[in-house]
Amino acid sequence: MRERFDVPFRLIGEGCAVASILGLLEAREAVARERVEGLREAAARAVAVLEAGEIELDRRVIAREELVEALAVSAAGTTAVTEAEAEAESVPAPASLPGTTVPSWQEGLPARVLSPDYQRILGMLADLPGREPVKAKEIAVVLGLEPTPAKVEGVRSKARRLAERGWLVQEASGMFSAVRGPVAGPGGGSSA
Repeated sequence: MRERFDVPFRLIGEGCAVASILGLLEAREAVARERVEGLREAAARAVAVLEAGEIELDRRVIAREELVEALAVSAAGTTAVTEAEAEAESVPAPASLPGTTVPSWQEGLPARVLSPDYQRILGMLADLPGREPVKAKEIAVVLGLEPTPAKVEGVRSKARRLAERGWLVQEASGMFSAVRGPVAGPGGGSSA
């Protein structure tokens, strides 16, 4: 066993060889440390750019939805009320297309008049046991979306619109819950 320790003690005795090896290792460590810091900074910049992109995308989606809704309200104002009532009585409500507006809730109005995204939110809340209020982030997760700020804000915007039109209830805390009994889901049947 003594032979194993003889070599290191000889190197320490020489001093110069150990100092140069330590210096080489320290230099390599400094280079690796600088590289890691550079990579961390690049990753932080990439995350910031991604978050900004997600926020911009969400803003564009909301702007488009608001424009479609405003145009629909404007068009609805030019149509006579009696014509709309006559059509509503004689023709069943068609399934809505994505990007269409959210009509105000009325007794007998099926959920299929809503676009599929709104139907999913409404159906998810109607299916909750006890119908307890939930946050927009929880809705996003249950719907299978990533809980990123942009996705959660998109869900919150849709849930607020449903609440404004009487389809959901928005609590003072910002949480949402179903307001009524079973609703017709995307398949036309009851989702609860």
